[in-house]
Amino acid sequence: MKLQIHSIHFDADAKLLEFIQKKLNKLDTFFERITGGEVYLRLEKGEHSKENKVVEVKLFMPGGTIFAKEQNISFEAAVDEAIESLKAQVKKYKEKLTSKL
Repeated sequence: MKLQIHSIHFDADAKLLEFIQKKLNKLDTFFERITGGEVYLRLEKGEHSKENKVVEVKLFMPGGTIFAKEQNISFEAAVDEAIESLKAQVKKYKEKLTSKL
């Protein structure tokens, strides 16, 4: 799957980018027609909040787009939560497509 990863106002290291790519590639096992996606990594402002890492993931599929936004202490944890949300959405999308056939 072709991904565009954007880190807003900071530079993400290669290890984090690799981690995100590897995790999102696993979604292909649920629905192989995912054409691509965009990932936005952002640091929220606010001194008191420890959970200031925000991950937004948008996946493109024939006939639609699915989206997940998660916030956590680390980008890895936020990505894991977003993947779980996307996994459920992908399964639901696939069921919807197969029920129409």
